[in-house]
Amino acid sequence: MPQFIDQLQRTIALPGPPNRIISLVPSQTELLVDLGLRDKLVGITKFCVHPNGLKKEKVVIGGTKNFHFDKIDALRPDLIIANKEENYKEGIEKLAGKYPVWISDINNLEDAYQMILSLGEMTGSIPIASQIVADIRKGLDKDFHFKGTAVYLIWNEPLIAVGSDTYIDSMLEKAGFKNIIQQRRYPEIRKEDLFQLNPDYLLLSSEPFPFREKHLTVFRDILPKSNIRIVDGEMFSWYGSRLLRSAKYFETF
Repeated sequence: MPQFIDQLQRTIALPGPPNRIISLVPSQTELLVDLGLRDKLVGITKFCVHPNGLKKEKVVIGGTKNFHFDKIDALRPDLIIANKEENYKEGIEKLAGKYPVWISDINNLEDAYQMILSLGEMTGSIPIASQIVADIRKGLDKDFHFKGTAVYLIWNEPLIAVGSDTYIDSMLEKAGFKNIIQQRRYPEIRKEDLFQLNPDYLLLSSEPFPFREKHLTVFRDILPKSNIRIVDGEMFSWYGSRLLRSAKYFETF
């Protein structure tokens, strides 16, 4: 029986190419569709918004951090795709006791490339996966011009920023920004901290908190000299085939 190692160095066994796949991660759901596996995808989360219309076709098994186990059991999956950060440990451990669960752990572009190729290998779609990686590399394997220092916010009230040791931090660097939040992971910061940091750019992500135009005025009062922009969070945080669009997006700054 073929065995596969996930990005947490766990081994899962699959008797053959999976025919009933559940994806618990939006960016990996889109990737599975782009790998030509739409018909084999049976369950997704409520946050799996790409491609359009997919939620009307598939069973929604809950969110990324709250699963409806009865719905998952009814789908009889032969493979579940998860992520260390986006999903919750207790739920994944419960599923792994019954089903093959392959877990990604993405901290940079190389991790993303490895994930794409691994899913291609497991699902018998390695030629498409290899082409996707090649096309992403073609767009992103270059130096984007340095844009300046930045603070990237993912939540409001409390303000939560992106720190070091995160995938988004690596994408900020790739796009030409210097992230001046040096704390690890996702620290909570104060408005006074923003004023003292005085970044060249304040980037307000469209997800998970949906920053909108109305928030710009508040932050402009705090940082009158900063370039404050609402950014497409998918371009900085999605690590599947959506990366095909990131290079063009980064060039808009």
